[in-house]
Amino acid sequence: MATERSTADILDAAVHVRDTARSAAAGATGVDTVLAALSEVMDHDHASLSRWDPLRRRHTTLAGSYPDDATAYIETRLHHDPVFPVLRSPAQGGLWLGDVPGPLLAASPGFQEVLRPLGIEDGVAQCLFAADGRYVGMLNVSIRRPRRTPDPARAVFTLLTEALAAAVDLHGGPPSAEAAAADPVASRAAADARRLGSRRPGGLSPRELQVLAELTAGRTNREIAERLYITPRTVGTHVEHILAKLDLPNRAAAAARAAAWGVTASR
Repeated sequence: MATERSTADILDAAVHVRDTARSAAAGATGVDTVLAALSEVMDHDHASLSRWDPLRRRHTTLAGSYPDDATAYIETRLHHDPVFPVLRSPAQGGLWLGDVPGPLLAASPGFQEVLRPLGIEDGVAQCLFAADGRYVGMLNVSIRRPRRTPDPARAVFTLLTEALAAAVDLHGGPPSAEAAAADPVASRAAADARRLGSRRPGGLSPRELQVLAELTAGRTNREIAERLYITPRTVGTHVEHILAKLDLPNRAAAAARAAAWGVTASR
């Protein structure tokens, strides 16, 4: 068993992970080097970094050491697991196995069918979000022994999420034509933005137009977040900006303004 690292060692290792992730984001190195650097932060038995593919609506593993059946679960079934909505919560950060309530673990095929047979006793799953709020992928780390408490590696994993998200993100700009075609909401918003011209009403950004369109369907922040693959908190921020830019009192007024412009959401 590897010796426990000091807090100073873990922080030094975290700096290495950050630098490696930045290198991977720039295309200078592969994502596998990021996982190798993560092992310096926390010795693990299995780990993977996966990208969310909005075209195929599944995760794609970029680098990992899980067995084939576990990798297949992460890619095709994890986003349907009862644990996933908890993972996607913006307030959650990383979800450590020991912190998952027993009833939720009992209902999770991922734990019962994948992790338990591997003898996993600890680890973390962490959703990764781009700076603009898009959900871009996930980090999974599993170990066969419980970690000591308190564990400085916990805080370090949370601090590394921005760098890890950049490493797995396919792009940092507007959605491609293919992605827009796969997401009718994004496609509709992009078309509205083009139709309204470069001088968009109220100076709304393309993403704000997209959220504004969703308001016409009466959707909640959480429902909008699920459709646009961003966090509810990010949706709330966009709504606040929309109301401020358009000098409107509430969501209903914003929806009415959108309808008057012909900006509406797909069903």
